[in-house]
Amino acid sequence: MTSETSGTLTMFGADWCRDCRRTKAQLDELGVAYEYVDLEADPAAADVARDISGRTNIPVVVYPDATHHVEPSNADVEAKLRELALIS
Repeated sequence: MTSETSGTLTMFGADWCRDCRRTKAQLDELGVAYEYVDLEADPAAADVARDISGRTNIPVVVYPDATHHVEPSNADVEAKLRELALIS
């Protein structure tokens, strides 16, 4: 899987995770295109998320510049999206 180098925003998460639902809702509200990787539907992707973040916490948000956040606050996500000019 090469999502971390594909130039798209990727979010690894699960429906049971409150922080994942919050971050997903934020991205939807901001109209930011992203790939959602459901770790319940694709358990092997949890290894990918752990390899990226070095942690088992979710969500893991991987940005087009190959940086990432783990369990980011809404403010963290918004600041990064502005830095990358994905939102204005």
